[in-house]
Amino acid sequence: MREKKNQNQMEPLKKFLKYIRKFKAWIYVSAVLSLVAAILNLIGPNALSKVTDLITEGLSGDMNLFWIRRICILLAALYVLGWAVNYVEGFIMATVSQDITKSMRRDISRKIDRLPLRYFDSHDTGDTLSLVTNDVDTVGQMLNQSLSTIILNVALLVGATIMMLVTNWKMALLGILSALIGFAIVLLIISKSQGYFSQQQKELGSLNGHIEETYGGLLVIKAYNNQNVSRKTFREKNEKLYTANWKSTYLSGIMQPLMMFIGNLAYVVVCITGAVLAMRGEITFGVIVAFMLYIRNFTNPLQNLAQAFSSMQSMIAACDRIFTFLEEEEMEDESYKTATLKYVKGNVAFDHVKFGYNENREIIHDFTSNIKAGQKVAIVGPTGAGKTTIVNLLMRFYDINSGKITIDDVNTIDMKRETVHDIFGMVLQDTWLMEGTVRENLVYNKKDVSDHRLDEVCEAVGLTDLIKQLPNGYDTILNEDAGISAGQKQLITIARAMIADSPLMILDEATSSVDTRTEQKVQKAMDLLTQGRTSFVIAHRLSTIKNADCILVMKDGDIIETGTHDQLMEKGGFYADLYNSQFASAGA
Repeated sequence: MREKKNQNQMEPLKKFLKYIRKFKAWIYVSAVLSLVAAILNLIGPNALSKVTDLITEGLSGDMNLFWIRRICILLAALYVLGWAVNYVEGFIMATVSQDITKSMRRDISRKIDRLPLRYFDSHDTGDTLSLVTNDVDTVGQMLNQSLSTIILNVALLVGATIMMLVTNWKMALLGILSALIGFAIVLLIISKSQGYFSQQQKELGSLNGHIEETYGGLLVIKAYNNQNVSRKTFREKNEKLYTANWKSTYLSGIMQPLMMFIGNLAYVVVCITGAVLAMRGEITFGVIVAFMLYIRNFTNPLQNLAQAFSSMQSMIAACDRIFTFLEEEEMEDESYKTATLKYVKGNVAFDHVKFGYNENREIIHDFTSNIKAGQKVAIVGPTGAGKTTIVNLLMRFYDINSGKITIDDVNTIDMKRETVHDIFGMVLQDTWLMEGTVRENLVYNKKDVSDHRLDEVCEAVGLTDLIKQLPNGYDTILNEDAGISAGQKQLITIARAMIADSPLMILDEATSSVDTRTEQKVQKAMDLLTQGRTSFVIAHRLSTIKNADCILVMKDGDIIETGTHDQLMEKGGFYADLYNSQFASAGA
């Protein structure tokens, strides 16, 4: 089980290494520069050893200032050159790390566009947002701080080991052995802390999801006095994140002081061993000085590598979440589909459509209906009857399990999703406005819309007074300071649909957020909007669809009644009961 766990931990790292292959040229350049910097650092102790020996010899005779001066100049040049190489290498890695994180964010954004709607129905929005922010930032920080550190310090570690063995193998073995004991302990700690880093990223995503949900529904939470439950949930999630953070930080935090202790222990071992060997005449004092620097070039890389491996654990956990997301099943590639509708008449047919959000539960059982071009079709029924699902299938937000949906005798499955979406305009119950000007929200993805056209549409839906009241008219920025009510936001979305002027229209509870007087204005505008084009209206207020050309009454995923308002009322069936119960409730 431990072997399987280690394999699972390394899998995200393998995927990451495969992901950054397109940046490998610059990473190789950085690696070469790190090796050069390591070599320059390793030349210094040998030169310093010679200077020390020259000074020691000069104390008992003539001081060879010429050679001492030349070696000191060489040392200064080596250290300046080493600094320059490190600077260039750091600049390259900083650029590469930002390019990689930019590429990751771009790939995540593209992935979001290619994911089916069912993914977002089953995953927390805040958790997905955490991928783009926290997880990608974690990867970027590790790349910028740890990758170059690993390359440089591995080179220093190997070089220092070779130089120590060449200089004096006895001192080298004792120094290396004392340092490796500490490093073995660090590796043990790293293996124990990996699970906490994975849990840390998971709990961070969960907490972000809760925060996004809470602030999105703050008014509802306060209205129902549910702050205590919300705070309790926050405390629980925050406590889990705190526990994971504390454990991972504690275990990674003790590595640095532990490595400092091991480093100091190695210094002591080298000093004692060197003193004994010098007294025996086996080495000079300069060798001891060189070894002091070599052991620093051996223990410091161990410390830095331990810290880098600690950072890598967070990166591996973040990569695991990122690549799991990037490997989610996407919508079908539809580049091969060529079916289009050059001139849309608006005949829509549902032919024995069956659908379920999962295999075990079928929501739409055997839906069949033929809608003629220009008809205003109302879809009514109790909650859960499948009204919105029909719209989702019509727009191809979901694909049907069996049967077919055609527009002007063309199967929508043979058209690209973008082609189907271009045919429809939509006004939903939940209003959505971007933070931009009123004009940008009205002409959303529509070009060359004149102010005259905007004036016409705003007059039709009753937005003229609002536009006049705004400080900059159509160029007013819509944000929290604009003071736009929920009803006014809904009017803007209705005006946006009118400006889009799509051949088919879907209105899902489009007047739910407006008052009765405004509803009358909007209803007239809707009549103008739907005139001459096929429209689908989902409404709980049955009074708003009395003038529909056809009313489809749904229950439990099936059409149980069809007809006009008068025909259905005369029949005295399910629709009549719904209609009468609404007005009975209103009268009560």
